Order: sequence, then C-alpha cells, then structure tokens
Amino acid sequence: MSEQVIDARGLSCPQPVVLVRKAISDGRTEFSIIVSSDVARENVLRTLKNSGMKGIVSSNGDDIIIKASR
Repeated sequence: MSEQVIDARGLSCPQPVVLVRKAISDGRTEFSIIVSSDVARENVLRTLKNSGMKGIVSSNGDDIIIKASR
C-alpha cells in the first residue's frame, strides 16, 4: 500500500484533525500530513499521540510535514 499524503494546508482546526482521525479509522498505519500552522501541527501531534501513533515533524518552506507511524 503506498503512503497516503493528506494535504491540509490552509485548513483551520479541527479540519486537519478530522482528516487524521479518518486516516487512522481507515486502518492507515503510516501516512504524512501537510499543515500550514503551528496550531494545526500541535493538534495533529496530540491526536496521533492519543491514538498510539508517533509523529515526526519536518518543514519545507512554509509547509509543516508530519510523518505519522504506528
């Protein structure tokens, strides 16, 4: 299964979190999510942690990339 990339740039909370929860409920164990704000980054990381997953944060210009894995 290829890695899913969720593009949540420009979306305000809770939309990025909703997309992450959907990916988790769909059984995804590895995916990346791209967000554009620190608030979205923190909320996504909290959601991953509460779901037993980890997130590794990197950036590319103004984009914040979170690689999620179980």
